[in-house]
Amino acid sequence: MALERLLPDPAPTTIAEQLATFRPGELAGPRRPYVFTNFAETLDGHATLDGKSGKIAGDTDTQMLLGLRELPDAVMVGAGTLRAERYGRIIAKPERREQRVAAGLAADPLAVIVSERLELPWDIPLFTDGHGEVVIFTASDGEPAETVTPHTIVRHPGGVDLSRALEELRTEYGIASLLCEGGPHLHASLLMAGLADELFVTIGAKVVGGAGPRITEGLAGAPIDLELRWLLRDGDELYTRWAVKR
Repeated sequence: MALERLLPDPAPTTIAEQLATFRPGELAGPRRPYVFTNFAETLDGHATLDGKSGKIAGDTDTQMLLGLRELPDAVMVGAGTLRAERYGRIIAKPERREQRVAAGLAADPLAVIVSERLELPWDIPLFTDGHGEVVIFTASDGEPAETVTPHTIVRHPGGVDLSRALEELRTEYGIASLLCEGGPHLHASLLMAGLADELFVTIGAKVVGGAGPRITEGLAGAPIDLELRWLLRDGDELYTRWAVKR
């Protein structure tokens, strides 16, 4: 899929070319994974249309999502996004799983869910198709449903501590890289805690107005400075990559 790279050096490019040198697992520290996030937003900052993110941009955005999913040891998502998007197997296509294995990764990234109340859509394919493994961080003392896909419950009484969760993923599960796909509140929490390293943001050619979540819903405190790593264009859509300045 051809794209136009506007920055840093203008040229035709592809998603595969842009991601070819991104090896997040090599960037991990000893106490937590290297964390990168992926979101789409409208020009006026909305994170969803009709409750879902997939309507904001076109096929190139989907291919960016799939390309990014090939790279990490784990993919993290909040309960609200899981309910809205009804996740299935994280890496659906066999050829993409083969590419992960060739790169030294597990065929399926670990699915990591953050759910304070453990109110999850247990009937979605992620839980019923039996592929991969799921780890759920929760503050609830409730019991989960039985699932075909193996899952582990990690309880944080009083509220999920994301810093502790990432440390547990790094030291107990060997997770060196993690992609967060939302939702906006989880994204904001990672940023506020200083736990996000890079942001991949698609800007769709739409304005919608009105109320609705932004990709950093609930973000508070001092502004977080970013460095632009790339700017790509596909028609009227823009694809950006930002590093959090330390």
